[in-house]
Amino acid sequence: MRIAVVGTGYVGLVVGACFAETGNQVICVDKDDAKVRSLRRGKIPIFEPGLEELVKRNFAEKRLSFTKDLATSVKKSDVIFIAVGTPMGEDGSADLQHVLGAAREIAKAMNGYKVIVDKSTVPVGTSEKVRDVIRRETTHPFSVVSNPEFLKQGAAVDDFLKPDRVVIGATDPRAAEIMTELYRPFTRTGAPIMVMDCASAELCKYAANAMLATRISFMNEIANVCELFGADVDQVRQAVATDKRIGSAFLFPGVGYGGSCFPKDVQAIVKFSADKKYKFRVLEAVEQVNKTQKQRLLVKLDATFGKGPKSLAGKTIAVWGLAFKPRTDDMREAPAIPIIEGLLARGAKVVAYDPEAMAVGRKLFGKKVTFAPNAYRALVGADALLIVTEWNEFREPDFVKMKKTMKHPVIFDGRNLYQPAHVRGLGFTYSSIGRV
Repeated sequence: MRIAVVGTGYVGLVVGACFAETGNQVICVDKDDAKVRSLRRGKIPIFEPGLEELVKRNFAEKRLSFTKDLATSVKKSDVIFIAVGTPMGEDGSADLQHVLGAAREIAKAMNGYKVIVDKSTVPVGTSEKVRDVIRRETTHPFSVVSNPEFLKQGAAVDDFLKPDRVVIGATDPRAAEIMTELYRPFTRTGAPIMVMDCASAELCKYAANAMLATRISFMNEIANVCELFGADVDQVRQAVATDKRIGSAFLFPGVGYGGSCFPKDVQAIVKFSADKKYKFRVLEAVEQVNKTQKQRLLVKLDATFGKGPKSLAGKTIAVWGLAFKPRTDDMREAPAIPIIEGLLARGAKVVAYDPEAMAVGRKLFGKKVTFAPNAYRALVGADALLIVTEWNEFREPDFVKMKKTMKHPVIFDGRNLYQPAHVRGLGFTYSSIGRV
């Protein structure tokens, strides 16, 4: 099938590369000329395991190409995916200007029947807006489909190639059949292709992310209560997870969720619900809990070193982890950002390390933060270590080396990587989330 993907960001690049992998002819379109040239050279602008190899292979096989020319790409394609950004506005709403702008340009270039697919995460009702924009610009027949993505950063390629489910929002049987055929190679093991109305499809992604965010915030609240009563959140979590009605996923406490999806999608569903005069009280609380949880390590620091704007003056604080989760370099809404800002406001010298997000961290903080070449170098002369991201390489460190390297052996573990009794037995002052 001939496919165009408008937008070569995180979603668009994964979509384009994975569709090309099954033999489709895919054109990825982006208005950024430098980005297009870079992609043609095989340079991937994001870190996502397996993606670079996929892009290079399919580009070499001429199944995948990159261009700025949207009009020609539309004319050559049967299905056009809109995968542009939907940044969050100040009121929490999703900004649709890029989606609607792409739809308008697609309509102007149409030369026959096309299936236009909303792949970006968009509020309920967006398909109607896209349909209206296209209808005003062309007399050619077309169908608008909602096809939300369910890609986890760090596992996006596998998620696309081996989906749990494929959701297709379509009222036109012809478009539904085209989309079903397009996704059939990825669902041979039995994953369902679910065809429904567009509004339901648009809500699916928000509902899923809101539920997962709720589980995280709920478990963080339980962890905080555990600390008050001297309970162990790990034991509580394991007992809860054995309940078949609940399960174990997304029940690990920490310093809050981040990334490009959960914060934005939670706020968006609250906003478009409010637009219909409905107050989504549960998700309002989920969001507030998450904001508070990102300050949890700073609260623990204050309890140790004292409060005040310069309470950490003269102190060196090491930070392990910048990305909002492992296996990505994404720092959007990452807990590391407010944590580092809080450390700087308290007068600390911050030395940070992350296996993949260092370049992003430098763009955000510049010279205000020192970036170490590896985890142990970040500890030189440190008065305390804050663990913010649960990268695998942080799970089994050389504690003897750490203790010799640090000025004071103090660890604030925001991801509960270590057993408290073991680390304290090695001579560390150790504080984690929901454990005493």
